Amino acid sequence: MRWIADGFLLLGAVFSFLGALGLLRMPDVYNRIQAGTKAVTLGAFCFLLGVGLLYPAWWAKLLCIAGFILLTNPIGSSTIARALYLAGVRPWQVEDRKMDLEKEHA
Repeated sequence: MRWIADGFLLLGAVFSFLGALGLLRMPDVYNRIQAGTKAVTLGAFCFLLGVGLLYPAWWAKLLCIAGFILLTNPIGSSTIARALYLAGVRPWQVEDRKMDLEKEHA
């Protein structure tokens, strides 16, 4: 059982790392929100599952934490994205990258 729990903890660390990498690599705020929210939520669930396998007495607390994460992450990210959209932040488009490249070469 220890190996399975360690596997889930490692998987959670990998997804959390990929979420952090997505925050650095994505071109605009909308893509960054999506990368961070989805990957880190899955990473947190893997962490919780790994901890639950290591400490079975904590399942009730871990389920409460998972429910809170499942409720707040999507609502928070969509609220932030909507506020940015209403504030006038445009989504990234391929033409934006072409204009940036033209400015660099000029």
